[in-house]
Amino acid sequence: MGNLLQRLRRWRPGRQPLGPRAERAAARHLKRTGYRILARNLTGRLGEIDLVAEHRRHKTLVIVEVKAGTREDPPPEVHVNRRKQRKLTHVAADLVRRRRLEDRPVRFDVVAVVWPEDARRPTRLTHYDAAFQSSR
Repeated sequence: MGNLLQRLRRWRPGRQPLGPRAERAAARHLKRTGYRILARNLTGRLGEIDLVAEHRRHKTLVIVEVKAGTREDPPPEVHVNRRKQRKLTHVAADLVRRRRLEDRPVRFDVVAVVWPEDARRPTRLTHYDAAFQSSR
């Protein structure tokens, strides 16, 4: 019962959950640094991709996983483990095949956002270009 009370105390009506706020912050960052956002929360039969972007200069299709946390310990990016990388690779391969984008280079990036509960803005946003390779 104590755990439930702690979660209810932290809940604030009208405050948007951390995930969508972090994804919006990541999309703003990507736009400012030369990316075009093609899709958000793209759901397919194998799973979801947080952001699909295009690097304007290189015409690279970028699959972006956004990880958010309220603290640095552990940092949010550590949650993009081998299992998550494999899943993202499969979802991206399905996307590329279904949308006939085989001629485009594909890259996997991770954006880590640390956004403390009482803060109005994230305290850290880190963009890892080519964070991992496709496992296919």
